[in-house]
Amino acid sequence: MKKLRIGSIGTCRRGALADRYLTPEDNVEIVAGADISDHQLKRFADRIKEGQGNTPNCYLDYREMIEKENLDGVFVTSPDFCHEEQASFALENKVAVYLEKPIAITIDGADRILRAAYENKTKLVLGHNMRYMSFVLKMKELIDNGTIGEIKAIWCRHFISYGGDAYFRDWHADRRYSNSLLLQKGAHDIDVIHWLAGSYTKRVCGFGSLALYDKLPRRKDDPENPPDASFNTEHWPPLEQEGFNPIIDVEDISMINMQLANGIQASYQQCHFTPDSCRNYTIIGTKGRIENYGDHHENTTIELWDDRKVDSFRLHGDATFRTPPGKGGHGGSDPAIVRSFFAALRGEGTPNSTPQAARYSVAAGCLGADSIRSGGMPFEVPSLPEELENYDYHK
Repeated sequence: MKKLRIGSIGTCRRGALADRYLTPEDNVEIVAGADISDHQLKRFADRIKEGQGNTPNCYLDYREMIEKENLDGVFVTSPDFCHEEQASFALENKVAVYLEKPIAITIDGADRILRAAYENKTKLVLGHNMRYMSFVLKMKELIDNGTIGEIKAIWCRHFISYGGDAYFRDWHADRRYSNSLLLQKGAHDIDVIHWLAGSYTKRVCGFGSLALYDKLPRRKDDPENPPDASFNTEHWPPLEQEGFNPIIDVEDISMINMQLANGIQASYQQCHFTPDSCRNYTIIGTKGRIENYGDHHENTTIELWDDRKVDSFRLHGDATFRTPPGKGGHGGSDPAIVRSFFAALRGEGTPNSTPQAARYSVAAGCLGADSIRSGGMPFEVPSLPEELENYDYHK
C-alpha cells in the first residue's frame, strides 16, 4: 500500500485532525504544513516530530507548499473565510482536499469549490463529521428501516453553552468572516436534517436577533494579543462576562423553517447563551417519532414512541436505544471521517458526506441568515448546475 504524503493548511485547533489519529496501519506521513503564524508552525512541527519522527516542511504561504510539495492530499482546516480561496487553489493544482465545514461562507464560494474539483477531476471530501456520530447513524438506521413510517417533519434545537467563549470573542462574531452562525454551527445540523430526510432545502425563512452579546464589554483589537476562545464553565452568567470581539454583528439566536424538496418540513433553532449544551432532534413519521437525549459527549439515548398508550406526556418511549460514543474526538467521528479521506484517496471507499450536501447545507444557512436580516422574507435555494449535481467527487 502506497504511503500517502499529506499536508495541512491551518495547523492549530482543527488542524490537528491531519495527524492526531494516525496509526502505523494508515501508512500516512504528514510532510508539510502551512500557517500564517510562526508560533503555530513551530507547535505543528514539534507535534509531528514527536508523533511521527519526521520533521515536516513549514510554510507561511500555503500556495508555496502546494506548488513545492508532491502531496497526495491536503487538509484545509483554516478559518471559514479562507476555505474558498485555499481549497480552490489546491484543487486547481490537482491536490485532493479534505475541507472542514462549512464548505464556504457564501453560495457562490461553495459553487466555486465544487467547480474547481469538477474541472480538475480532483477528489474533494467534506468534514461533516456528524454523519459518523453513533446517535445520528442510529437515527438514520431507524428511519431507513421504516420504523416510524414515512418522515413528515424534522426539528432540531441546538443549545450552545459555550457560545460566548467560542464564537463571540474572535472573528466568528464578525459577519464579514463568518456570515452567520447558521454556517459555523448550523451547517452541521442542517446537513444532518437533509441526510435524515433524504432531501435538500428548497425554501427557507427565519427570524433571529442579537439579543445578548452586543450589550457586553468588548476587548481592543490587538493582533499581538489574540483572544482566548477556550471554553470556560466559570464564564457564567453571560451578562456578567467581558472581553468580547470588537465587532459583533451575527445573531446569537436564530430560528429557520425549511421546506424540503421532497415535502418534508424542517426547523432549526440555535441559541448561544444557554447553561447547557446539546443538540436535540425530533423526527416525526406516519407511524411514530424518535428523539435523542444527549449527543456525542456521553451515552446518548434515542427514544422511540410508536404506540398510542395514553394521551399525555411520556418522558421515555416505547423503546430506548443507547448509543455510546466511540474513541476519539467528537464521539469517534473525527478519526472516522479522517480515515474516510484516506480511503477516498486510495479509491477504497465513499465518505458519508458529499460536497453537494455541504453546499446545500451552506445555501440553506446563507439564505436563512438573509431571511432573518430581511424580516422573515422567504428565499428559494438555487439548485446546482446539473454537471455539479451529478458528479462523483470521490472517484
